[in-house]
Amino acid sequence: MAVNRDKVDIWKEDVAKSVDFYNNWFMHFAPKAYRDTRIHTTKQVEEALNWTENLTNIKPEVLQEHPSVLPMLRMTTCPPIARDRLIGLSGVSPNLVKNMEIEHRMPPKMKIPLLINQLKDIGNIIETMADPDIFVWKSRNDKGTKEEVYRASTIVADRLCGAVADPIIRNAQEQRQLKAMKLWLEARGYRELKKGEADDFLSMPSGTFSFRFNVPVKLEDGRSVNIPVDAVIMRKESKQGDFPALFEAKSAGDFTNTNKRRKEEAIKMQQLRNTYGDKITFDLFLCGYFDSGYLGYEAAEGIDWVWEHRIEDLEKFGF
Repeated sequence: MAVNRDKVDIWKEDVAKSVDFYNNWFMHFAPKAYRDTRIHTTKQVEEALNWTENLTNIKPEVLQEHPSVLPMLRMTTCPPIARDRLIGLSGVSPNLVKNMEIEHRMPPKMKIPLLINQLKDIGNIIETMADPDIFVWKSRNDKGTKEEVYRASTIVADRLCGAVADPIIRNAQEQRQLKAMKLWLEARGYRELKKGEADDFLSMPSGTFSFRFNVPVKLEDGRSVNIPVDAVIMRKESKQGDFPALFEAKSAGDFTNTNKRRKEEAIKMQQLRNTYGDKITFDLFLCGYFDSGYLGYEAAEGIDWVWEHRIEDLEKFGF
């Protein structure tokens, strides 16, 4: 039985309430999430500057030992350099840059002489393009005062956080959503699954729940992959062979991105049904900017939802 996907007459009212709910949270809590990340990032930048002698000596050995420092180094230049732009300017292998930034490693098959030369090229570009208004000591040919280094670190941290502001806010909001769901379930006698207690999502004991659980599905080409599910809940009244309820926590601060990403849930639903049949469900826990176009798309795929501003609707899913 549908809970919200067939209540078209109240969709607009719910959208308005959800937008207000999200905006209230954003105004009061999102700045703290951003500030906390900024403080942590500033410390990381200070550490990275220490490794590179405050951007005066970017040695290949340093980049080898700390490959994940590259995104920070790209934010030290004037103007900041995008990943592909760095590849073009330095002439290095795209595989090298992507391994450093995504895998946080050196390419395993790259020959050492070539690797060293390309790391030198990266270092030369960064040192040459270092922002003179931030790294004021470079024009003096020294390594800067403690105050200057700290000030430069905060500026670079701001650039880094600005580049990933949306994921920072999204992660903080998701944590808050899952905490709200946890408190709601525990108040009704459910308990969080212990580590190693269940072999897979089908063997979870009745009355348990787990967050960020991997659920295996089969693709059209026959391969098996795991899809991460934010919340998996085995109902108290479940019998052997019953599927747990699967929920995806979704939040959004504008309408544009939700409509761009609405196919993601439909794809997961299709993969789950192809693997486990029509009795498995995959629903949403929503907060923020999800308009009627988004809701209609998900409803057409058989996906239902609970609004966070009306979390008590979880009861209608049998909990």
